[in-house]
Formats: sequence, C-alpha cells, structure tokens
Amino acid sequence: FVTYLESQSFLKEPENLYAPIAYIMGLGGKRLRPVLALMGCDAYAAPIQKAMPVAVAIEVFHNFSLVHDDIMDQAPLRRGFETVHEKWDLNTGILSGDAMLIMAYQALEGYESPVFKSLTKMFSKTALEVCEGQQLDVDFETMETVAEETYLKMIGLKTAVLVAGALKMGAMVAGAPQEEQDKMYSFGMLLGLAFQIQDDYLDAFGNPKNFGKTVGGDITNNKKTLMYIKALELGTPAQQKSLKDLFSLQPQDPTHKISEVKALFKATGAAQAMQDSIVSYTDRAFEVLDTMAIEAAKKQLLKDFGVQLMGRSS
Repeated sequence: FVTYLESQSFLKEPENLYAPIAYIMGLGGKRLRPVLALMGCDAYAAPIQKAMPVAVAIEVFHNFSLVHDDIMDQAPLRRGFETVHEKWDLNTGILSGDAMLIMAYQALEGYESPVFKSLTKMFSKTALEVCEGQQLDVDFETMETVAEETYLKMIGLKTAVLVAGALKMGAMVAGAPQEEQDKMYSFGMLLGLAFQIQDDYLDAFGNPKNFGKTVGGDITNNKKTLMYIKALELGTPAQQKSLKDLFSLQPQDPTHKISEVKALFKATGAAQAMQDSIVSYTDRAFEVLDTMAIEAAKKQLLKDFGVQLMGRSS
C-alpha cells in the first residue's frame, strides 16, 4: 500500500497548496485504516489491487481530519513533527485540508457504477459522522458531566466509524453480499471502540516509548475520558471530590497532578474497568468475525490483526 500511495502525485502547483499535503502524507503513521480496507477486500477472495483507491481515499481523508483537528487543538506536533499550521500557517492548514477532502473523493472516481455510487454514499456518511464525533468531543470540554453512553457515542463517531467504513468499503469492492458487508462493519465498529478505549487507557498508563504521544496528555488537558467518567461513577464521595478538584487545575508543571489522578484512577477501580471494557469489545468483535462466511485462514488474519492492534497475547 505504501508503494501505491507514494506513486500518487501529491506535489503539484501551486506549491503552497500541495507541499503541506505531501508533507502530512509523508509523515507515515500506522496506516491502520487503509490496511483494513485491503483486508476487507482480501477476505472475500478479491485481489487487493481492487481496493487500493479506497485505501488511498480513506488515508487522505484521515490525514485531512488530522490537519484540521490539529488546528482546533492548537497542537504543535503530529507524529513527532511540526503540524501543518505550525510549519506553514493557519490559512494554509485550512485550505490544504479542504483540498485533501476533495482529493479523497477523487481517489474513488475510477470505480464504475453501481459500486461507485455505493462507495461514495458510504464514504459521505462516514465522513460526516467523523465531523459529528469531533463536534461532540469539543462540546465535552465545556460540559460539567458526560454520561458514559454519550462518551461511547462520541468515540464511535470520531474513531470507530472510519475503521468500520474502511473494512466495509473493502468488502464492497470485492463484491461481498450485503449481509457480509454489514458484519464486516459491525466487526470494525467493535474493534474501533476497543482501540479508542485502549488509546484513552494508554494516555494515562502507557509506556512513553511505545505510545507515541505524551503520557498524561488527557489529564493535563482535563479531558473527560471514559476513565474519568468511570472514576466518578465508582469512586467514594471523597475520591469524586479529589478528582473534580484536580480536574479544575492547570498547573505549569502537571507531573504531580498526573500522578495523583492516576492513583485515583487505580484506587476507584476505573483503570481495571477500562481494561475489562477493552477485552469485552474485542471479544464481541471476534464473535461477529466468527459468523462471517469467509475462509478460516482469512478469519485468522483479521483476528491476528485485531489481537496485534490491541496488544493482547490471546
């Protein structure tokens, strides 16, 4: 896929529009979503080349969303490098991001109808849901409390739908029956939820070398993650008060705050509840996978990918 992606010409004129696009697309990352599109296609015994344009569309869209997210978050770094709006400026980040959204749709233009129509409908639905998820995430910043159900809806839209959409669009170009496409989507949704809950968990308890982001970032920014919601739900009145007090602070050096919050996450049982939730969503994803009408070897590939993604040993 990387070879195919690099064969796409992102560097065109005017340079100030396209250079930032080539830059963000060249920063690498996990390439998780495009690989899932290829796996969704391969699962139904179609050559993965058929899904390459879908994989590119999804990767360009994903990176477009990161460019604009970084502007909204005023983030200085992405994957250890300067963000587009920092390296260039705000207007460049907005316009280059806009162009990337259009380029994502252009990547699908090689497909014939009726596949083209089905893909663009699916792609538009997914893209709009990602925007809805981002807005909910922004709304949470000013909300006093966030219900667990509302939080799960947000991460479902912001993260899981693109994982699910990638797998389903791969199955669509392979010509899989509708029922199988829907199962592939359900598998992706459950795996995507597990992935995002794990990401929230690792933000507090991950190894900085492996995590790729600053550990404790969500705590520093007073983000109401599922772990925070769980700690308030499970904690004693004294623990709840301590957590709320800590989340009202923004110290210059957050080291002490991070360690205090992490201790509360453990003491309340929230940290363990998160790990249980990750296992539960992953297992439910594998249950859906077991019902799919695909070869055992293809199922095993998808399961291995899920296990590897979740960093689980079973």
